[in-house]
Amino acid sequence: MCWNLGVPPPRPPRPGDRVITENRAARFHYEISERYEAGIVLRGSEIKALREQGAHLVDAYACVERGEVWLRGLHISTYSRAAPGDRASERAARKLLLHAREITAIVRAVSREGCTLVPLTLLIVGGLAKVRLGVARGRKAHDKRAALAARTAEREATIELRERRDAPLPRRRRARS
Repeated sequence: MCWNLGVPPPRPPRPGDRVITENRAARFHYEISERYEAGIVLRGSEIKALREQGAHLVDAYACVERGEVWLRGLHISTYSRAAPGDRASERAARKLLLHAREITAIVRAVSREGCTLVPLTLLIVGGLAKVRLGVARGRKAHDKRAALAARTAEREATIELRERRDAPLPRRRRARS
């Protein structure tokens, strides 16, 4: 499913949902224009390892090949109690599950000059592994500096408001009669 930056995800998080890992560097290096949520095809030992140890999205990227979306470079550690024949490669390509119209929209968006498909978050929703993808355009150095300055200014304003809110009220002196 796709949603824009200003619109929240279509479904509120449930108590069983949890974020496994986030690609925070992607939010800094890229300007995200569209977001998609896709399921991941995993083996039994991979989902257990994901729940137990987590994963790393640092070098991961997504690509479209022959009408299918694949996630490459995602590192999922091997599950310690998996049978020797059931162990998959830690960095194997993993197929992503999307609707055909979403894949068509992604192909159109990625074909634009300078756009790429970046994994943003890996999470478990209702017991199923999902990844949030973003159609991204690389930021220039001056854009990164501007984003960093805006984030710093927002953080300082939030701290100032919090300090004002939590400061004790001045005590009034009662007039003696």
